[in-house]
Amino acid sequence: MREVRDVKGCGRGRFVSLGAFGAALSLVVGGLFAAPAAQAATGGCEGKMVKALPFVTGEVRVYKGRDRVCAVTVALRAGERRHMSVSIQPRGGVPVGDAGQFTRYAGPVSVGAINRCVYVKGGVAAGSVDSGWILC
Repeated sequence: MREVRDVKGCGRGRFVSLGAFGAALSLVVGGLFAAPAAQAATGGCEGKMVKALPFVTGEVRVYKGRDRVCAVTVALRAGERRHMSVSIQPRGGVPVGDAGQFTRYAGPVSVGAINRCVYVKGGVAAGSVDSGWILC
């Protein structure tokens, strides 16, 4: 416990315990600073990373949640703008993609894929990869 001096009493000490409020406050403040790092690590995808598809200039990371599959292409070396792309297609569905001039990653893109295979493609500059049908 901390001692807090009362200004009017000038010398009478009273003890204040932060207790549950202090613990909750520290969790909230800690959560605010930790959330962006966690999101950056996944590239914005929810779920668990189930596949990494490496290629010469980067890799495509595939994440699977309860009812969605998400993919992001990550450059091996961040920095200069170059063409990057990522797409994901559920079997029997249309592909969803993201492409453009990026410095670090393309995506995330996600599709509903309950009990369906997906086909993932991605590339950075001249390098690229495709998965074939996975997560069947």
